[in-house]
Amino acid sequence: MSGDLKIGIAGLGAIGRVLARKITSGAIPKTTLAGVTSRDTAKAQAFLNEIGSKAPIVPINELAAKSDVVVECAPAAVFNEIAVPVLAAGKKFIALSAGQLLRHPELIALAKENGGQIVVPTGALIGFDAVSAAAEGDIQSVTMITRKPVNGLMGAPYLVQNGIDISNLKEPLCVLRGSARQAAMGFPENVNVAAALSLAGIGPDRTTIEIWADPNVKRNMHRVVVEADSARFEMAIENVPSENPKTGRITALSVVSLLRKMVSPLRVGT
Repeated sequence: MSGDLKIGIAGLGAIGRVLARKITSGAIPKTTLAGVTSRDTAKAQAFLNEIGSKAPIVPINELAAKSDVVVECAPAAVFNEIAVPVLAAGKKFIALSAGQLLRHPELIALAKENGGQIVVPTGALIGFDAVSAAAEGDIQSVTMITRKPVNGLMGAPYLVQNGIDISNLKEPLCVLRGSARQAAMGFPENVNVAAALSLAGIGPDRTTIEIWADPNVKRNMHRVVVEADSARFEMAIENVPSENPKTGRITALSVVSLLRKMVSPLRVGT
């Protein structure tokens, strides 16, 4: 309908498919699927046919023109190719590969220049409201400890570059202890939560993180400890992986919740 919020989806992987189903089925009121972009057009068309969607498969420039909001659900390597046309068109850009914002800070200036907005959803973490509220005061430290099943970290650039073999682990191994910036650069498909947390709080260089490859866990586990002048708090979450082991099921649902808030007469949470 003409008054609906027009949503574009860039990438039809595990997250993009969930969003497309929800929008097409009417599960998110007052939204319509304006179109999608996909590297595999035939596969994307088969999926759209399966869910009964008539949304077109279009290049990113056309998707930006058709949409009010574009959700980035694609591999981190093509993040900039998606973000630039959307923000240049002055549209809202929902960024799931939040770590790429640390590589491309110029995108914030592009959004400002054209009246667009970059929105980072909560994704696989919790407590962003508390962290961003605490950041209005003084935060002394933010520490995050992430444990993932081995197959959720396989192939990460940091592991490849440093010759770290985790394929036959018998015990948990800490593969990185450093800043959120280092984590985002070294694990661009695996720990976008670290970048998002740092953007909500004290920045990527002051936010510290440990990443553990753990053969004994089946869920993506994150624990965050925040020390601030307004509060001290801890948050922990254990996420069930999606069909893509690098991503938790809750990540797609956090975007569904965000889109629902955009069109709802009642919005709970900052």
